[in-house]
Amino acid sequence: ICLGKRYLFRAAAEAGPHDILKLYNPRGNIVNISLSLEPNSPNSRYKLEVVAADCNSEPLGAEIASALGFDLFSMEKRLQGLEKKILMEASETPAVVYEMKKQVDSFREKLESVEHLSWLGLFKDLSDGTHKPSPFYHKRTLHKTRKECEHVREKFLQMSSLQVSEEVRQFLKTPTFDNWQWEDAEIMVLLQVMYTDLDFIAAFNIEPEVLQQFLFEVYRRYNNIPFHNFKHCFCVTQMMYGLIWLTDLKSKMDSIDLLIMLTSAVCHDLDHTGYNNAYQINARTELALRYNDISPLENHHCAVAFEILEKTESNIFRNMSTDQYKRIREGIIKCILATDMTRHNEILNKFKSILPAFDFNNRDHRDVLMMILIKVSDISNEARPMEVAEPWLDCLLQEFYNQSDVEKLEGLPVTPFMDRDKVTKPSSQTGFIRFVLLPLFIELANLFPCLEQHIIDPVRKALDYYTEMEKALEREKQNRAQSENAAKSKEPTVGPQSPPDSHTDTGPEASQPDAQSTNVVRCHLNFC
Repeated sequence: ICLGKRYLFRAAAEAGPHDILKLYNPRGNIVNISLSLEPNSPNSRYKLEVVAADCNSEPLGAEIASALGFDLFSMEKRLQGLEKKILMEASETPAVVYEMKKQVDSFREKLESVEHLSWLGLFKDLSDGTHKPSPFYHKRTLHKTRKECEHVREKFLQMSSLQVSEEVRQFLKTPTFDNWQWEDAEIMVLLQVMYTDLDFIAAFNIEPEVLQQFLFEVYRRYNNIPFHNFKHCFCVTQMMYGLIWLTDLKSKMDSIDLLIMLTSAVCHDLDHTGYNNAYQINARTELALRYNDISPLENHHCAVAFEILEKTESNIFRNMSTDQYKRIREGIIKCILATDMTRHNEILNKFKSILPAFDFNNRDHRDVLMMILIKVSDISNEARPMEVAEPWLDCLLQEFYNQSDVEKLEGLPVTPFMDRDKVTKPSSQTGFIRFVLLPLFIELANLFPCLEQHIIDPVRKALDYYTEMEKALEREKQNRAQSENAAKSKEPTVGPQSPPDSHTDTGPEASQPDAQSTNVVRCHLNFC
């Protein structure tokens, strides 16, 4: 019985099997958890505390799921198969499927938020530092370890001399490229291919070993976080690379401008920690203080980029003239700072104003176009095939939810579009696509009509997809509300003014709600 009691206390404290618990009485004295423990009351509450946690014990995250008998991967695969089968037979995904997906996502979120929310009593330390745990990346530090980096570096150097097939080279130039098939070392090889195929190696006398060291340093300075990681860096760079080829910018702009755009994409989120500018400013972080609340993240990304480029062994611009380097530095800073979404309307409106008389020979016009191109590349996931784009949305929501959870824990203003209690997967996308993505993409397509089919059509399909998902969730919510209200209307009403057997009345008047309750139900449904 005592053992059972201890298990109950562990469950109440959300503690792991190896954690140490202490129980305190209302006077603050430690109390033994035993059979003689006196019952408490609202006026004499015990305090239960996890005073030590086993951070090295297994299992964690997905391993916990396995230990509990859950196979998330199989569940997701089965769900995807069922969804496709239903779509083929019914032409519309029932709301119940969305609800199942929501439950799977919810379960995954619980498992993956172990580290920072400590729902199993693990990883209590939220202090800053190099060895701070990374949100959702179990047992991995925020910054990559030396062992992790050296392993990838070794693989990259072994592969860097291999010939990439023509088929892959051509696929790399399209927005349909699937990043999920490639490991980090392979991604560095693909980035090297981009610099080679755009003729940067020859045009700017970039030594291959210096380019390799630069790419490795970039890889090393992207963190272990769900979204703004090295794979995101690659996706943004690959989209930029694809846009350069699709719009034939090689014949319209100087090579140095193309070099600026590609390198800006590579460096645009260096050392991102998974918390946006609003958090940096509200939490008064070191970055916010350093940059006086002005684009703290983007300024930091630039600074880290030029830290890498200050090292001779990783400075891909070291063989350029002083004037060329100055132009490149100005261009990279301008492009990376343009990725701050608080400047979105300012940059888009400037582009719209010059669009009717756009001139590739005008330096100011080219600068604005370069900013627009990196902005498009940065938020271009929805222009990709759904099987590539949707996992990225899941990663982004992980990062968003983590930030809002931390904001709640630290008593900071909660960013509304990141709040897991208010935001759903479809609702996070419909407004963003309709009011941010499409207006931006359409303006770029006004200059390059060929982009209509490559980036605008897929985004419109994505909008339709998430709109239907949102409607299905709304219908399910309304149906649930109607069922609950119907059940409540059938519940017996017992009170001092009602006879004990009044609930047995089965006449027509008994089943009709009064006008006031009907209005309440209607209002409830309208505001779900």
